Amino acid sequence: MKLWLICVIFGILLWDVKAKLSPPTVQVYSHYPGKYGERNTLICHVSGFYPPDIQIDLLKNGHVIQETYQTDLAFEQGWQFHLTKSVSFEPQKDETFECRVTHMQKTNEYVWEPDM
Repeated sequence: MKLWLICVIFGILLWDVKAKLSPPTVQVYSHYPGKYGERNTLICHVSGFYPPDIQIDLLKNGHVIQETYQTDLAFEQGWQFHLTKSVSFEPQKDETFECRVTHMQKTNEYVWEPDM
């Protein structure tokens, strides 16, 4: 009887954790309207995800940008998290900037669209 009860409790807990799995919502934007040749900040805000194991990279022309700033992982209600990564940049014509997010073994890239 004890073994059966333990299995039921374990099954409920496992179902509860799987019910909370949530892919991230990603927003890529700049602090100021995007203008070529002007200093700005590229921001990638990732929210609403669980589990908290996540990798965020900012890319310029397909290459990872070094010396980025990342906030601390923050907890939201409902077992979800959010995180922001940013870098100072000066976009030039014909350059591309992206945010690459890897979560639950899935990788997606989100392109920054300048306001020009």
